[in-house]
Amino acid sequence: MNHAASSAADNSLDWTALTVFVLLFALVTVMGFLASRWRRARSLMHLDEWGLGGRSFGTFITWFLLGGDLYTAYTFIAVPALLFGVGAMGFFAVPYTIVVYPLIFIFLPRLWSVSHRHGYVTPADFVRGRWGSRALALAVALTGILATMPYIALQLVGIQVVLDVMGLGGGENTNWLVKDLPLFIAFAVLAAYTYSSGLRAPALIAFVKDTLIYLVILVAVIYLPVKLGGWGHIFDTAGEALKQTNPVTGKPKGSLVTGEQQYWAYATLALGSALALFMYPHSITAALATKDRNVVRRNAAILPAYSLLLGLITLLGFMALAAGVKTNGNAQLAVPLLFEQQFPGWFAGVAFAAIAIGALVPAAIMSIAAANLFTRNVYREFIRPDATPEQETKVSQLISLIVKVGALVFVLGLDKTFAINLQLLGGIWILQTFPAIVFGLYTRWFHRWALFAGWLAGMAYGSWTAYLQEVPGKPGTHFGAQVAKIPLLGETGYIALTALVVNILVAVVLTVVLRALKAPEGEDQTRPDDYVADASDEGVRKDSPELVR
Repeated sequence: MNHAASSAADNSLDWTALTVFVLLFALVTVMGFLASRWRRARSLMHLDEWGLGGRSFGTFITWFLLGGDLYTAYTFIAVPALLFGVGAMGFFAVPYTIVVYPLIFIFLPRLWSVSHRHGYVTPADFVRGRWGSRALALAVALTGILATMPYIALQLVGIQVVLDVMGLGGGENTNWLVKDLPLFIAFAVLAAYTYSSGLRAPALIAFVKDTLIYLVILVAVIYLPVKLGGWGHIFDTAGEALKQTNPVTGKPKGSLVTGEQQYWAYATLALGSALALFMYPHSITAALATKDRNVVRRNAAILPAYSLLLGLITLLGFMALAAGVKTNGNAQLAVPLLFEQQFPGWFAGVAFAAIAIGALVPAAIMSIAAANLFTRNVYREFIRPDATPEQETKVSQLISLIVKVGALVFVLGLDKTFAINLQLLGGIWILQTFPAIVFGLYTRWFHRWALFAGWLAGMAYGSWTAYLQEVPGKPGTHFGAQVAKIPLLGETGYIALTALVVNILVAVVLTVVLRALKAPEGEDQTRPDDYVADASDEGVRKDSPELVR
Protein backbone atom coordinates (compact mmCIF):
# COMPACT_ATOMS: atom_id res chain seq x y z
CA MET A 1 0.00 0.00 0.00
CA ASN A 2 1.19 3.56 -0.78
CA HIS A 3 1.74 5.58 2.36
CA ALA A 4 3.19 8.69 0.83
CA ALA A 5 1.10 10.74 3.18
CA SER A 6 2.98 9.35 6.15
CA SER A 7 6.27 10.49 4.72
CA ALA A 8 5.04 14.03 4.30
CA ALA A 9 3.69 14.33 7.83
CA ASP A 10 5.71 13.97 10.99
CA ASN A 11 3.61 10.97 12.12
CA SER A 12 3.05 12.47 15.59
CA LEU A 13 -0.53 12.47 16.77
CA ASP A 14 -2.30 15.81 16.99
CA TRP A 15 -4.50 14.96 19.95
CA THR A 16 -6.58 18.13 19.80
CA ALA A 17 -7.40 17.68 16.12
CA LEU A 18 -7.99 13.97 16.66
CA THR A 19 -10.42 14.58 19.55
CA VAL A 20 -12.52 17.04 17.56
CA PHE A 21 -12.43 14.70 14.57
CA VAL A 22 -13.60 11.70 16.61
CA LEU A 23 -16.43 13.64 18.26
CA LEU A 24 -17.82 14.89 14.95
CA PHE A 25 -17.37 11.47 13.35
CA ALA A 26 -19.26 9.89 16.27
CA LEU A 27 -22.07 12.43 15.81
CA VAL A 28 -22.65 11.52 12.16
CA THR A 29 -22.40 7.81 13.01
CA VAL A 30 -25.29 8.14 15.45
CA MET A 31 -27.23 10.18 12.90
CA GLY A 32 -26.61 7.51 10.28
CA PHE A 33 -28.20 4.80 12.40
CA LEU A 34 -31.09 7.00 13.57
CA ALA A 35 -31.86 7.85 9.95
CA SER A 36 -33.65 4.51 9.53
CA ARG A 37 -36.55 6.01 11.54
CA TRP A 38 -36.50 9.40 9.83
CA ARG A 39 -39.46 10.18 7.51
CA ARG A 40 -40.19 6.48 7.11
CA ALA A 41 -43.68 5.85 5.74
CA ARG A 42 -43.42 2.05 5.59
CA SER A 43 -40.93 -0.77 5.99
CA LEU A 44 -37.47 -0.16 4.59
CA MET A 45 -37.68 -3.56 2.90
CA HIS A 46 -38.64 -1.99 -0.42
CA LEU A 47 -36.25 -0.36 -2.90
CA ASP A 48 -38.40 2.76 -3.05
CA GLU A 49 -37.80 3.16 0.69
CA TRP A 50 -34.27 1.81 1.20
CA GLY A 51 -32.77 2.87 -2.13
CA LEU A 52 -34.71 6.08 -2.86
CA GLY A 53 -35.71 7.35 0.58
CA GLY A 54 -39.39 6.81 -0.15
CA ARG A 55 -39.18 9.19 -3.13
CA SER A 56 -40.18 11.87 -0.65
CA PHE A 57 -37.36 14.43 -0.39
CA GLY A 58 -38.24 18.09 -0.84
CA THR A 59 -36.17 21.03 -2.07
CA PHE A 60 -34.27 21.65 1.16
CA ILE A 61 -33.23 18.05 1.78
CA THR A 62 -32.44 17.43 -1.89
CA TRP A 63 -30.17 20.48 -2.03
CA PHE A 64 -28.04 19.07 0.76
CA LEU A 65 -28.23 15.53 -0.60
CA LEU A 66 -27.17 16.48 -4.13
CA GLY A 67 -24.48 18.79 -2.77
CA GLY A 68 -23.17 16.01 -0.57
CA ASP A 69 -23.40 13.64 -3.51
CA LEU A 70 -21.59 15.74 -6.11
CA TYR A 71 -19.03 17.62 -4.01
CA THR A 72 -17.07 14.78 -2.48
CA ALA A 73 -14.07 14.50 -0.19
CA TYR A 74 -11.92 13.85 -3.19
CA THR A 75 -13.16 17.11 -4.74
CA PHE A 76 -12.07 18.86 -1.55
CA ILE A 77 -8.61 17.34 -1.92
CA ALA A 78 -8.05 16.76 -5.65
CA VAL A 79 -9.24 20.06 -7.16
CA PRO A 80 -6.94 22.30 -5.09
CA ALA A 81 -4.22 19.65 -5.47
CA LEU A 82 -4.47 20.10 -9.24
CA LEU A 83 -3.99 23.86 -8.86
CA PHE A 84 -1.13 23.18 -6.46
CA GLY A 85 0.52 20.93 -9.04
CA VAL A 86 -0.20 22.49 -12.45
CA GLY A 87 -1.95 25.80 -11.89
CA ALA A 88 -4.85 27.24 -13.89
CA MET A 89 -5.84 24.00 -15.69
CA GLY A 90 -7.30 22.88 -12.37
CA PHE A 91 -9.97 25.56 -12.65
CA PHE A 92 -11.80 23.55 -15.33
CA ALA A 93 -13.81 21.98 -12.48
CA VAL A 94 -15.47 25.34 -11.73
CA PRO A 95 -17.01 26.09 -15.16
CA TYR A 96 -18.08 22.48 -15.61
CA THR A 97 -20.16 22.59 -12.42
CA ILE A 98 -21.74 25.79 -13.73
CA VAL A 99 -22.49 24.35 -17.18
CA VAL A 100 -24.05 21.18 -15.76
CA TYR A 101 -27.01 22.80 -13.99
CA PRO A 102 -28.77 24.22 -17.07
CA LEU A 103 -28.35 20.78 -18.64
CA ILE A 104 -30.00 18.98 -15.74
CA PHE A 105 -32.75 21.61 -15.61
CA ILE A 106 -33.65 20.49 -19.13
CA PHE A 107 -33.50 16.70 -18.97
CA LEU A 108 -33.69 15.53 -15.34
CA PRO A 109 -37.33 16.59 -14.76
CA ARG A 110 -38.31 14.44 -17.76
CA LEU A 111 -36.39 11.48 -16.35
CA TRP A 112 -38.02 12.02 -12.96
CA SER A 113 -41.52 12.04 -14.46
CA VAL A 114 -41.18 8.87 -16.51
CA SER A 115 -39.38 7.10 -13.66
CA HIS A 116 -42.09 8.07 -11.20
CA ARG A 117 -44.84 6.89 -13.53
CA HIS A 118 -43.25 3.50 -14.15
CA GLY A 119 -41.51 2.88 -10.83
CA TYR A 120 -38.03 3.04 -12.35
CA VAL A 121 -35.31 2.92 -9.71
CA THR A 122 -32.24 3.13 -11.96
CA PRO A 123 -31.35 4.77 -15.29
CA ALA A 124 -31.01 1.27 -16.76
CA ASP A 125 -34.67 0.65 -15.82
CA PHE A 126 -35.60 3.58 -18.04
CA VAL A 127 -33.39 2.33 -20.88
CA ARG A 128 -35.04 -1.11 -20.63
CA GLY A 129 -38.52 0.35 -20.78
CA ARG A 130 -37.82 2.99 -23.45
CA TRP A 131 -35.81 0.97 -25.95
CA GLY A 132 -37.12 -2.52 -25.17
CA SER A 133 -33.56 -3.86 -25.07
CA ARG A 134 -32.28 -6.04 -22.27
CA ALA A 135 -28.75 -5.93 -23.71
CA LEU A 136 -28.65 -2.12 -23.82
CA ALA A 137 -30.05 -1.87 -20.29
CA LEU A 138 -27.45 -4.37 -19.08
CA ALA A 139 -24.69 -2.34 -20.76
CA VAL A 140 -25.86 0.84 -19.02
CA ALA A 141 -26.12 -0.96 -15.66
CA LEU A 142 -22.69 -2.60 -15.84
CA THR A 143 -21.11 0.66 -17.02
CA GLY A 144 -22.62 2.46 -14.05
CA ILE A 145 -21.32 -0.14 -11.59
CA LEU A 146 -17.88 -0.19 -13.23
CA ALA A 147 -17.56 3.60 -13.18
CA THR A 148 -18.79 3.90 -9.58
CA MET A 149 -16.45 1.38 -7.92
CA PRO A 150 -13.21 3.41 -8.21
CA TYR A 151 -15.17 6.57 -7.34
CA ILE A 152 -16.04 4.99 -3.98
CA ALA A 153 -12.41 3.95 -3.57
CA LEU A 154 -11.28 7.55 -3.94
CA GLN A 155 -13.60 8.62 -1.14
CA LEU A 156 -11.75 6.17 1.11
CA VAL A 157 -8.46 7.60 -0.23
CA GLY A 158 -9.67 11.01 0.96
CA ILE A 159 -10.31 9.64 4.46
CA GLN A 160 -6.93 7.90 4.44
CA VAL A 161 -5.08 11.11 3.55
CA VAL A 162 -6.71 12.93 6.47
CA LEU A 163 -5.94 10.10 8.89
CA ASP A 164 -2.30 10.04 7.79
CA VAL A 165 -1.87 13.81 8.23
CA MET A 166 -3.32 13.55 11.75
CA GLY A 167 -0.66 10.93 12.53
CA LEU A 168 -2.89 7.86 12.46
CA GLY A 169 -1.04 6.35 9.50
CA GLY A 170 1.96 5.38 11.57
CA GLY A 171 5.55 5.26 10.33
CA GLU A 172 6.97 3.15 7.55
CA ASN A 173 7.83 0.37 10.00
CA THR A 174 4.38 0.28 11.56
CA ASN A 175 2.45 -2.99 11.25
CA TRP A 176 0.01 -2.81 8.32
CA LEU A 177 -2.95 -3.63 10.56
CA VAL A 178 -2.15 -0.74 12.88
CA LYS A 179 -1.72 1.60 9.90
CA ASP A 180 -5.03 0.66 8.35
CA LEU A 181 -7.14 0.09 11.48
CA PRO A 182 -8.65 3.63 11.49
CA LEU A 183 -9.67 3.18 7.85
CA PHE A 184 -11.20 -0.21 8.67
CA ILE A 185 -13.24 1.44 11.43
CA ALA A 186 -14.45 4.21 9.11
CA PHE A 187 -15.36 1.57 6.51
CA ALA A 188 -17.27 -0.53 9.04
CA VAL A 189 -19.26 2.50 10.21
CA LEU A 190 -20.13 3.45 6.62
CA ALA A 191 -21.14 -0.12 5.75
CA ALA A 192 -23.28 -0.57 8.85
CA TYR A 193 -25.42 2.54 8.66
CA THR A 194 -25.83 2.32 4.89
CA TYR A 195 -27.05 -1.27 5.27
CA SER A 196 -29.55 -0.37 7.99
CA SER A 197 -30.80 3.04 6.85
CA GLY A 198 -30.33 3.16 3.09
CA LEU A 199 -30.47 6.54 1.33
CA ARG A 200 -31.89 8.26 4.41
CA ALA A 201 -28.51 8.00 6.15
CA PRO A 202 -26.48 10.11 3.69
CA ALA A 203 -29.44 12.49 3.28
CA LEU A 204 -29.43 13.23 7.01
CA ILE A 205 -25.64 13.33 7.37
CA ALA A 206 -25.38 15.70 4.40
CA PHE A 207 -26.71 18.49 6.64
CA VAL A 208 -23.68 18.18 8.91
CA LYS A 209 -21.23 17.63 6.06
CA ASP A 210 -22.25 20.68 4.05
CA THR A 211 -22.47 22.93 7.12
CA LEU A 212 -18.93 21.96 8.16
CA ILE A 213 -17.50 22.45 4.67
CA TYR A 214 -19.10 25.88 4.24
CA LEU A 215 -17.82 26.88 7.69
CA VAL A 216 -14.28 25.65 7.02
CA ILE A 217 -13.98 27.23 3.58
CA LEU A 218 -15.43 30.60 4.59
CA VAL A 219 -13.07 30.80 7.55
CA ALA A 220 -10.14 29.71 5.39
CA VAL A 221 -10.66 32.29 2.63
CA ILE A 222 -10.88 35.06 5.21
CA TYR A 223 -8.20 33.97 7.68
CA LEU A 224 -5.53 32.53 5.42
CA PRO A 225 -5.10 35.53 3.07
CA VAL A 226 -4.60 37.76 6.11
CA LYS A 227 -2.04 35.37 7.57
CA LEU A 228 -0.24 34.81 4.26
CA GLY A 229 0.12 38.48 3.33
CA GLY A 230 -2.95 39.11 1.18
CA TRP A 231 -4.29 37.82 -2.11
CA GLY A 232 -1.70 39.70 -4.15
CA HIS A 233 1.12 37.99 -2.30
CA ILE A 234 -0.60 34.60 -2.60
CA PHE A 235 -0.94 34.86 -6.38
CA ASP A 236 2.58 36.26 -6.84
CA THR A 237 4.12 33.51 -4.74
CA ALA A 238 2.02 30.79 -6.40
CA GLY A 239 2.96 32.10 -9.84
CA GLU A 240 6.66 31.98 -9.03
CA ALA A 241 6.35 28.46 -7.59
CA LEU A 242 4.57 27.23 -10.72
CA LYS A 243 7.32 28.63 -12.95
CA GLN A 244 9.84 26.28 -11.36
CA THR A 245 10.98 23.35 -13.48
CA ASN A 246 9.33 20.01 -12.91
CA PRO A 247 12.27 17.57 -12.44
CA VAL A 248 10.28 14.77 -14.12
CA THR A 249 9.20 16.55 -17.30
CA GLY A 250 11.92 19.23 -17.50
CA LYS A 251 9.20 21.86 -18.10
CA PRO A 252 7.61 24.50 -15.84
CA LYS A 253 5.12 22.98 -13.42
CA GLY A 254 2.29 25.22 -14.64
CA SER A 255 1.01 28.77 -14.70
CA LEU A 256 -1.64 31.05 -13.22
CA VAL A 257 -3.25 31.46 -16.65
CA THR A 258 -3.91 28.73 -19.22
CA GLY A 259 -1.77 28.98 -22.33
CA GLU A 260 -3.18 29.01 -25.85
CA GLN A 261 -2.17 25.39 -26.38
CA GLN A 262 -4.37 24.40 -23.41
CA TYR A 263 -7.61 26.01 -24.60
CA TRP A 264 -9.08 22.92 -26.24
CA ALA A 265 -8.08 20.66 -23.36
CA TYR A 266 -9.61 23.07 -20.84
CA ALA A 267 -12.85 23.56 -22.78
CA THR A 268 -13.41 19.89 -23.61
CA LEU A 269 -12.60 18.80 -20.06
CA ALA A 270 -15.21 21.24 -18.74
CA LEU A 271 -17.89 20.28 -21.27
CA GLY A 272 -17.25 16.53 -21.15
CA SER A 273 -17.22 16.50 -17.35
CA ALA A 274 -20.49 18.44 -17.28
CA LEU A 275 -22.16 15.95 -19.61
CA ALA A 276 -20.86 13.01 -17.56
CA LEU A 277 -21.65 14.25 -14.05
CA PHE A 278 -25.35 13.39 -14.03
CA MET A 279 -24.83 10.17 -15.94
CA TYR A 280 -23.29 8.68 -12.79
CA PRO A 281 -25.91 6.45 -11.13
CA HIS A 282 -25.47 8.11 -7.72
CA SER A 283 -26.40 11.51 -9.18
CA ILE A 284 -29.54 10.12 -10.80
CA THR A 285 -30.42 8.20 -7.62
CA ALA A 286 -30.40 11.42 -5.60
CA ALA A 287 -32.60 13.13 -8.21
CA LEU A 288 -35.11 10.25 -8.34
CA ALA A 289 -35.48 10.41 -4.55
CA THR A 290 -37.30 13.76 -4.82
CA LYS A 291 -41.04 14.01 -4.33
CA ASP A 292 -41.86 15.89 -7.55
CA ARG A 293 -40.24 17.23 -10.72
CA ASN A 294 -40.37 20.83 -9.51
CA VAL A 295 -37.93 19.90 -6.72
CA VAL A 296 -35.47 18.82 -9.41
CA ARG A 297 -35.95 22.12 -11.26
CA ARG A 298 -35.56 24.24 -8.15
CA ASN A 299 -32.38 22.44 -7.22
CA ALA A 300 -30.94 22.96 -10.69
CA ALA A 301 -31.49 26.67 -10.05
CA ILE A 302 -29.97 26.86 -6.56
CA LEU A 303 -27.21 24.24 -6.74
CA PRO A 304 -24.80 26.75 -8.39
CA ALA A 305 -24.24 28.02 -4.85
CA TYR A 306 -21.98 25.00 -4.52
CA SER A 307 -20.04 26.20 -7.58
CA LEU A 308 -19.20 29.35 -5.65
CA LEU A 309 -17.97 27.14 -2.82
CA LEU A 310 -15.92 25.06 -5.26
CA GLY A 311 -14.32 28.21 -6.63
CA LEU A 312 -13.17 29.07 -3.12
CA ILE A 313 -11.97 25.50 -2.53
CA THR A 314 -9.77 25.62 -5.64
CA LEU A 315 -7.96 28.67 -4.31
CA LEU A 316 -6.67 26.58 -1.40
CA GLY A 317 -4.18 25.10 -3.89
CA PHE A 318 -2.61 28.53 -4.47
CA MET A 319 -2.69 29.21 -0.71
CA ALA A 320 -0.75 26.00 -0.11
CA LEU A 321 1.89 27.15 -2.62
CA ALA A 322 2.12 30.54 -0.92
CA ALA A 323 2.41 28.88 2.50
CA GLY A 324 5.33 26.74 1.29
CA VAL A 325 3.58 23.43 1.96
CA LYS A 326 5.86 20.47 1.14
CA THR A 327 4.06 17.34 -0.03
CA ASN A 328 7.04 15.20 -1.10
CA GLY A 329 5.52 14.74 -4.54
CA ASN A 330 2.00 13.84 -3.32
CA ALA A 331 -0.11 16.90 -4.18
CA GLN A 332 -3.17 15.31 -2.51
CA LEU A 333 -1.64 16.27 0.82
CA ALA A 334 -1.62 19.99 0.01
CA VAL A 335 -4.93 20.94 1.64
CA PRO A 336 -4.73 18.69 4.75
CA LEU A 337 -1.15 19.86 5.43
CA LEU A 338 -2.17 23.49 4.85
CA PHE A 339 -4.85 23.23 7.53
CA GLU A 340 -2.56 21.34 9.88
CA GLN A 341 0.19 23.95 9.60
CA GLN A 342 -1.82 27.17 9.47
CA PHE A 343 -4.69 26.57 11.92
CA PRO A 344 -4.91 25.66 15.61
CA GLY A 345 -5.48 21.97 16.31
CA TRP A 346 -9.17 22.27 17.13
CA PHE A 347 -10.04 23.96 13.84
CA ALA A 348 -7.83 21.57 11.89
CA GLY A 349 -9.89 18.80 13.49
CA VAL A 350 -13.08 20.43 12.22
CA ALA A 351 -11.60 20.67 8.72
CA PHE A 352 -10.44 17.04 8.76
CA ALA A 353 -13.87 15.92 9.95
CA ALA A 354 -15.50 17.90 7.13
CA ILE A 355 -13.32 16.08 4.59
CA ALA A 356 -13.93 12.64 6.12
CA ILE A 357 -17.68 13.16 6.48
CA GLY A 358 -17.61 14.56 2.96
CA ALA A 359 -16.36 11.13 1.91
CA LEU A 360 -18.99 9.15 3.80
CA VAL A 361 -22.00 10.86 2.20
CA PRO A 362 -21.14 10.26 -1.48
CA ALA A 363 -19.64 6.82 -0.75
CA ALA A 364 -22.93 5.74 0.81
CA ILE A 365 -25.01 7.07 -2.11
CA MET A 366 -22.65 5.53 -4.66
CA SER A 367 -22.79 2.10 -3.05
CA ILE A 368 -26.60 2.27 -2.90
CA ALA A 369 -26.82 3.32 -6.56
CA ALA A 370 -24.49 0.54 -7.69
CA ALA A 371 -26.41 -2.01 -5.62
CA ASN A 372 -29.73 -0.88 -7.11
CA LEU A 373 -28.32 -1.29 -10.63
CA PHE A 374 -27.25 -4.85 -9.91
CA THR A 375 -30.51 -5.76 -8.22
CA ARG A 376 -32.91 -4.32 -10.78
CA ASN A 377 -30.98 -4.84 -14.00
CA VAL A 378 -28.98 -8.02 -13.38
CA TYR A 379 -30.55 -10.00 -10.52
CA ARG A 380 -34.21 -9.30 -11.30
CA GLU A 381 -33.83 -9.12 -15.06
CA PHE A 382 -31.71 -12.23 -15.60
CA ILE A 383 -31.59 -14.29 -12.40
CA ARG A 384 -34.89 -13.99 -10.53
CA PRO A 385 -37.63 -12.18 -12.47
CA ASP A 386 -40.24 -13.00 -9.80
CA ALA A 387 -38.25 -11.46 -6.93
CA THR A 388 -40.38 -9.79 -4.27
CA PRO A 389 -39.67 -6.22 -3.07
CA GLU A 390 -38.24 -7.67 0.15
CA GLN A 391 -35.89 -9.95 -1.80
CA GLU A 392 -34.80 -7.07 -4.02
CA THR A 393 -33.98 -4.93 -1.00
CA LYS A 394 -32.05 -7.73 0.68
CA VAL A 395 -29.96 -8.22 -2.45
CA SER A 396 -29.30 -4.48 -2.70
CA GLN A 397 -28.21 -4.32 0.93
CA LEU A 398 -25.82 -7.22 0.38
CA ILE A 399 -24.41 -5.83 -2.88
CA SER A 400 -23.89 -2.42 -1.26
CA LEU A 401 -21.60 -4.15 1.25
CA ILE A 402 -19.76 -6.04 -1.48
CA VAL A 403 -19.23 -2.84 -3.48
CA LYS A 404 -17.71 -1.11 -0.46
CA VAL A 405 -15.47 -4.11 0.24
CA GLY A 406 -14.27 -3.90 -3.35
CA ALA A 407 -13.49 -0.21 -2.89
CA LEU A 408 -11.57 -0.98 0.30
CA VAL A 409 -9.51 -3.58 -1.57
CA PHE A 410 -8.61 -0.90 -4.13
CA VAL A 411 -7.31 1.36 -1.39
CA LEU A 412 -5.50 -1.22 0.73
CA GLY A 413 -4.20 -3.61 -1.89
CA LEU A 414 -3.40 -1.45 -4.91
CA ASP A 415 -1.31 1.62 -5.58
CA LYS A 416 -3.34 4.81 -5.25
CA THR A 417 -2.33 5.83 -8.75
CA PHE A 418 -4.13 2.77 -10.10
CA ALA A 419 -7.35 3.75 -8.32
CA ILE A 420 -7.05 7.30 -9.65
CA ASN A 421 -6.49 6.03 -13.20
CA LEU A 422 -9.56 3.82 -12.93
CA GLN A 423 -11.62 6.78 -11.73
CA LEU A 424 -10.44 8.78 -14.75
CA LEU A 425 -11.51 5.85 -16.92
CA GLY A 426 -14.85 5.93 -15.10
CA GLY A 427 -15.51 9.38 -16.53
CA ILE A 428 -14.86 8.06 -20.04
CA TRP A 429 -17.06 5.02 -19.51
CA ILE A 430 -20.06 6.70 -17.91
CA LEU A 431 -20.29 9.34 -20.65
CA GLN A 432 -20.94 6.55 -23.16
CA THR A 433 -24.36 5.97 -21.55
CA PHE A 434 -25.42 9.52 -22.48
CA PRO A 435 -27.09 8.69 -25.84
CA ALA A 436 -29.18 5.80 -24.49
CA ILE A 437 -30.44 7.86 -21.54
CA VAL A 438 -30.64 11.50 -22.63
CA PHE A 439 -31.53 10.98 -26.30
CA GLY A 440 -34.15 8.49 -25.13
CA LEU A 441 -35.88 11.21 -23.15
CA TYR A 442 -36.67 13.09 -26.35
CA THR A 443 -36.76 10.70 -29.29
CA ARG A 444 -37.03 7.09 -30.32
CA TRP A 445 -35.46 7.65 -33.71
CA PHE A 446 -32.31 5.72 -32.77
CA HIS A 447 -32.34 1.96 -33.16
CA ARG A 448 -31.61 -0.05 -30.03
CA TRP A 449 -28.92 -2.13 -31.77
CA ALA A 450 -27.26 1.03 -33.09
CA LEU A 451 -27.18 2.53 -29.60
CA PHE A 452 -25.57 -0.64 -28.26
CA ALA A 453 -22.97 -0.61 -31.04
CA GLY A 454 -22.29 3.08 -30.39
CA TRP A 455 -21.82 2.38 -26.68
CA LEU A 456 -19.40 -0.44 -27.50
CA ALA A 457 -17.42 1.73 -29.95
CA GLY A 458 -17.16 4.60 -27.48
CA MET A 459 -16.06 2.30 -24.65
CA ALA A 460 -13.42 0.64 -26.82
CA TYR A 461 -12.05 3.86 -28.31
CA GLY A 462 -11.99 5.72 -24.99
CA SER A 463 -10.39 2.90 -23.00
CA TRP A 464 -7.72 2.20 -25.62
CA THR A 465 -6.85 5.87 -26.10
CA ALA A 466 -6.54 6.37 -22.35
CA TYR A 467 -4.35 3.27 -22.11
CA LEU A 468 -1.93 4.73 -24.68
CA GLN A 469 -1.32 7.94 -22.72
CA GLU A 470 2.04 7.92 -20.93
CA VAL A 471 2.66 9.47 -17.54
CA PRO A 472 4.74 12.62 -18.24
CA GLY A 473 8.43 11.79 -17.93
CA LYS A 474 7.82 8.05 -17.65
CA PRO A 475 8.04 6.36 -21.09
CA GLY A 476 6.27 3.04 -21.40
CA THR A 477 3.63 3.81 -18.76
CA HIS A 478 -0.13 3.95 -19.35
CA PHE A 479 -3.23 5.91 -18.32
CA GLY A 480 -1.15 9.04 -17.79
CA ALA A 481 -3.65 11.69 -18.92
CA GLN A 482 -7.32 12.47 -19.49
CA VAL A 483 -6.56 14.31 -22.74
CA ALA A 484 -5.16 13.19 -26.09
CA LYS A 485 -4.87 14.39 -29.67
CA ILE A 486 -8.28 14.56 -31.35
CA PRO A 487 -8.26 12.67 -34.68
CA LEU A 488 -8.52 14.93 -37.76
CA LEU A 489 -8.54 18.06 -35.60
CA GLY A 490 -4.98 17.87 -34.30
CA GLU A 491 -5.88 19.61 -31.02
CA THR A 492 -5.60 18.06 -27.59
CA GLY A 493 -8.98 17.32 -26.01
CA TYR A 494 -10.80 15.30 -23.38
CA ILE A 495 -10.78 11.62 -24.34
CA ALA A 496 -14.30 11.01 -22.99
CA LEU A 497 -15.82 13.68 -25.22
CA THR A 498 -14.04 12.38 -28.33
CA ALA A 499 -15.26 8.86 -27.47
CA LEU A 500 -18.81 10.22 -27.14
CA VAL A 501 -18.58 11.71 -30.64
CA VAL A 502 -17.46 8.29 -31.96
CA ASN A 503 -20.37 6.71 -30.04
CA ILE A 504 -22.96 9.06 -31.56
CA LEU A 505 -21.58 8.78 -35.11
CA VAL A 506 -21.74 4.97 -34.97
CA ALA A 507 -25.27 5.10 -33.54
CA VAL A 508 -26.49 7.51 -36.24
CA VAL A 509 -24.97 5.61 -39.18
CA LEU A 510 -26.16 2.20 -37.97
CA THR A 511 -29.64 3.55 -37.21
CA VAL A 512 -29.97 4.68 -40.83
CA VAL A 513 -28.77 1.26 -42.05
CA LEU A 514 -30.94 -0.76 -39.65
CA ARG A 515 -34.03 1.31 -40.44
CA ALA A 516 -33.41 0.75 -44.14
CA LEU A 517 -33.19 -2.99 -43.45
CA LYS A 518 -36.35 -2.79 -41.31
CA ALA A 519 -34.61 -4.46 -38.36
CA PRO A 520 -37.00 -5.20 -35.48
CA GLU A 521 -37.31 -2.50 -32.86
CA GLY A 522 -37.98 -3.09 -29.20
CA GLU A 523 -41.32 -2.24 -27.62
CA ASP A 524 -41.54 1.20 -25.99
CA GLN A 525 -43.27 0.85 -22.62
CA THR A 526 -43.57 4.63 -22.17
CA ARG A 527 -45.90 7.18 -23.72
CA PRO A 528 -45.47 10.92 -24.47
CA ASP A 529 -47.31 12.29 -21.43
CA ASP A 530 -45.05 10.25 -19.10
CA TYR A 531 -42.25 12.75 -19.75
CA VAL A 532 -44.06 16.01 -19.17
CA ALA A 533 -46.93 15.40 -16.74
CA ASP A 534 -46.31 15.79 -13.04
CA ALA A 535 -47.40 12.43 -11.69
CA SER A 536 -46.85 13.34 -8.02
CA ASP A 537 -50.62 13.48 -7.38
CA GLU A 538 -51.45 10.40 -9.38
CA GLY A 539 -49.08 7.97 -7.73
CA VAL A 540 -47.24 5.28 -9.63
CA ARG A 541 -49.24 3.72 -12.45
CA LYS A 542 -50.72 0.32 -11.74
CA ASP A 543 -48.51 -1.36 -14.30
CA SER A 544 -45.33 0.22 -12.98
CA PRO A 545 -44.11 -2.23 -10.32
CA GLU A 546 -43.28 -4.74 -13.04
CA LEU A 547 -41.15 -3.80 -16.00
CA VAL A 548 -42.64 -5.54 -19.02
CA ARG A 549 -40.19 -8.17 -20.17
